[in-house]
Amino acid sequence: MKKLTIATRGSQLALWQSNHIKAILEEQNPGLEVVLNVIITTGDKIIDRPLAAIGGKGLFLKELEEAMLRGEAQIAVHSLKDVPTIMPEGLLLAAITQREDVRDALLSEKYPDIDSLPRAAVVGTSSLRRRMQIEKIRPDLKIKDLRGNVDTRIRKLKEGEFDAIILAAAGINRLGLVESVKYCYPISLYEMVPSMGQGALGIEAINDAEVLAIVAKLEDEYTRIETTIERDFVDMLNGGCHVPIGVNATVLENDDVLVKAVLGLPNGTKMLADTKIVSKEVYKTIGREIAQEFINRGAKELLAQAQEMQTEMHQ
Repeated sequence: MKKLTIATRGSQLALWQSNHIKAILEEQNPGLEVVLNVIITTGDKIIDRPLAAIGGKGLFLKELEEAMLRGEAQIAVHSLKDVPTIMPEGLLLAAITQREDVRDALLSEKYPDIDSLPRAAVVGTSSLRRRMQIEKIRPDLKIKDLRGNVDTRIRKLKEGEFDAIILAAAGINRLGLVESVKYCYPISLYEMVPSMGQGALGIEAINDAEVLAIVAKLEDEYTRIETTIERDFVDMLNGGCHVPIGVNATVLENDDVLVKAVLGLPNGTKMLADTKIVSKEVYKTIGREIAQEFINRGAKELLAQAQEMQTEMHQ
């Protein structure tokens, strides 16, 4: 194979991620030319409405996937947290790269951390998962919807629309934006459980032996183990991106895996949570087992209620 095309969104972070993978692939495969096919997706065009109200994160993927199926690209580079757990016919989650920081981060021009935010401070996030967990810690805060790419979000913070905003630490690190804001506080996993796959890149590819062989070298074994547990947990709960679910698995030094999971209502009033340490050997089944325990504790009913609240919020 002489040339490989990556389908990518046009946002700064998407372009950074695609160029990052392009550089690695060209280094690993001398003589291979990697090009980017930039596609403006529906999710990028509609920025005046909350993500959950227009169809969730799948919006950003669908058009990239259609381009791949039409033969206009062989692979796409995604933030793994945006990749649905069921792949369309003809496409595979061919590799998962080594993870960046998995945590969420609180960015502010005035306040160094969550505890120092004053009563009724305005915090921006478009994620129900983040909203739920911040409301649990600080029910006195005012949560406002925040859309747009990372630059837009940081601009809104600097213009004083928000006292603080919450973003994935990985994106801020990748774009080198840590210095652009006075305070960037990584929120510990004990305060806020991240989204499935957060910090990892998922490489989606067409089902072609030559393409898959090239992409296979990007695979990170530990990240695959961690994100398999996370994605299975979400899949079992049918938890698309419209419901507040946090789940994180971390392979520890002794090869055990620490799993933290949380779900509940967007306003933080009702939540189910659990933390477990399991053996790495059971990574292919444990995500579903933990999800089943949550289901036995009423998770499905809680998520249905969360969905209703979400619909009411946007009427």
